[in-house]
Amino acid sequence: MGRYIAARVFWFVPTMLMLIALTFTILKLTPGTGVVPQGAQIVTQDQIETLKRHYGLDKPLYQQFGIYVANAVQGDFGDSFQYRGQTVNSIISRTFPISLRLGAFATLFAVVVGLTLGVLAAVNQNGALDYLSVTMAILFYSLPNFVMGFLLILLLAVWLPGQGINLGFNIGGVQGWRDWILPTIALGAAPLATIARYTRSSVIEAIRSDYVRTARAKGLSEGRVVTKHVLKNALIPVLTLIGPIFAAVGTGSFFVEEVFNIPGMGPYFVESITAKDQPMVLAVVLIYGVFLAVMNLVVDVLYGFIDPRIRY
Repeated sequence: MGRYIAARVFWFVPTMLMLIALTFTILKLTPGTGVVPQGAQIVTQDQIETLKRHYGLDKPLYQQFGIYVANAVQGDFGDSFQYRGQTVNSIISRTFPISLRLGAFATLFAVVVGLTLGVLAAVNQNGALDYLSVTMAILFYSLPNFVMGFLLILLLAVWLPGQGINLGFNIGGVQGWRDWILPTIALGAAPLATIARYTRSSVIEAIRSDYVRTARAKGLSEGRVVTKHVLKNALIPVLTLIGPIFAAVGTGSFFVEEVFNIPGMGPYFVESITAKDQPMVLAVVLIYGVFLAVMNLVVDVLYGFIDPRIRY
């Protein structure tokens, strides 16, 4: 196991280098330099050239790439082009924990509710609970997260208070624990549907297996058969989804953060892309790549604990 983990960690380095190189190349191929913030007053060409020299954009591309990689290894992502006077490190250290918390809440919500719906649908196949859970999964999967966010706001923060039922939801930021509920549901709805569908299919396949029929023949109760024999084998394919899902929502959803006015990385990243803020875009892409690689490694390691047949 230790050698396997060491080998995977070793391959993180070339993978991240390729990711940075690809993003760096795409940014360089797009028009503009990004050194002039959006909304800035008209500047002369001489001022633009001065800014390019200040940020090192006048050097050859291979030197720019080498300097950036060398600084990134030391944890220095440079100064933001769009947000003058702020370093990328300060922006990320301030906003990433908020996005990560929202993503963790959404992942927990998706896993708990998705697994529950999937198992209930499978053990009650073609029953009322099956149809209900499948309908909810299709509905959640069909709605984009920002549409889900607007619907939740209209229903729970506008319409119900208008009917005299005030649940205390605030859509002007996150001041208390209630303020996390609606964005958590909006962000976790689509992953919830995916987990529920995969769980249902996996549990149904496991229920039809020979070892389950043998367990029932021994006189075990249905609850013990499901919890002890079915779930442990059925959750292996589902576990594959949880790592990438957490990596995806763990960095926060840009649209959900905009809808609910959450001060995470989302608004900064969107504006940085439109403004071609190279240091900010590269840093966010690198963080997401590292996060995804780490979560995939964690999932692979967990395989060995869930299924004793798996060895590395």
